[in-house]
Amino acid sequence: MDRPDTTVIPPDTVWLSDPAVQSVCRAISAEGADVYFVGGCVRDALLGLDGSDVDMATNVLPQQVMQLAEAQGLKVVPTGIDHGTVTVVAGGRGHEVTTFRRDAKTDGRRADVTFCDDITLDAGRRDFTLNALYATPDGAVIDPLGTGVVDCLARRIRFINDADARIREDYLRVLRFFRFHAWYSDPQQGLDTDALDAIAQNGRGLENLSAERVGAEMSRLLAAPDPTPAVAAMQQTGVLQRVLPGSDLALLGPVVHLEASVQLPPDWRLRLVALGGEDVQPRLRMTNKDAKFVYKLRETIGDLKSLREIAYRFGLDIAQGTLILRAAMANEVLAPFQLDPLEMASKARFPVSAMDLMPALQGKALGDRLADLEAQWIASDFQLSRDALITGK
Repeated sequence: MDRPDTTVIPPDTVWLSDPAVQSVCRAISAEGADVYFVGGCVRDALLGLDGSDVDMATNVLPQQVMQLAEAQGLKVVPTGIDHGTVTVVAGGRGHEVTTFRRDAKTDGRRADVTFCDDITLDAGRRDFTLNALYATPDGAVIDPLGTGVVDCLARRIRFINDADARIREDYLRVLRFFRFHAWYSDPQQGLDTDALDAIAQNGRGLENLSAERVGAEMSRLLAAPDPTPAVAAMQQTGVLQRVLPGSDLALLGPVVHLEASVQLPPDWRLRLVALGGEDVQPRLRMTNKDAKFVYKLRETIGDLKSLREIAYRFGLDIAQGTLILRAAMANEVLAPFQLDPLEMASKARFPVSAMDLMPALQGKALGDRLADLEAQWIASDFQLSRDALITGK
């Protein structure tokens, strides 16, 4: 295959000179097999971004990859051997190596694959042109479809060949399209109209996806620096209503802006609360920790408690999220210094214990007195001492 002279991986890319990564490449190519870096790591290197996982592809079968690696003293784990993937351990880290594949059968959720030795067929089964890029161990970029490099450098998200066909192969690609737009596209560019038309025609296919897969994509999408344009396009194509019925865009943009104004990193859970929606947990299948955060934050938006009390009772993250949501709803501006009291309140510790009031008080009377003293302490902005609370002086 001809190697282009104009497109190479930037020489300061970490994985290009990583001894462990290169040892895997040498092992696989020792007897003449081809091995390439593929997908996200190539894309991100060309865009000057900190890296995705370093994945590799090869034209030899998984069993041969294992034999070649083991012959060079490397440990191999058959993590996904039926689908062509083995993990080669070097430098104490695992490196996924996958045999070139083509789709034999798809059903909208998963694909049955057959192995091949043709890089163009392997590229053709991928989702977007900027993900169908490969690089040799020395950094020369291979663009089998001829459009990946141009689209990548232009930050243009396009399905490979026919958008409708790509979506019908795996309906999760609908959500991936919007996620990639949120993370990688040029904000000055509109979304690809052919892709949007195909998405609007195939929205019903999202109903066949598992809640776990949908939730994973939505969390990654909402974690982008500014997912607002992508989510707006989801709404326009009917996708947002299918994924989060009852959701509303009104607060998302203000929340994104306010997060930045107080110098907080993006929090996808806060943005999910800003969107609202019905049956969020069963539709997105979040972890118990994330679900607890989302539902508690929904409660505290309209809670009569002060922000400092919320910080004390529920933690700094909940208080910060409540501050931002309340400000977004009231069309207020915020500044970083407004977070300081919340951080202090989140670290406050009520100085009175039940033992301090016993044996004079027991049972319900004890509980009521503790609650009363805690309320006084909170009202004092956490300033009253233990002795002042107990003695009332």
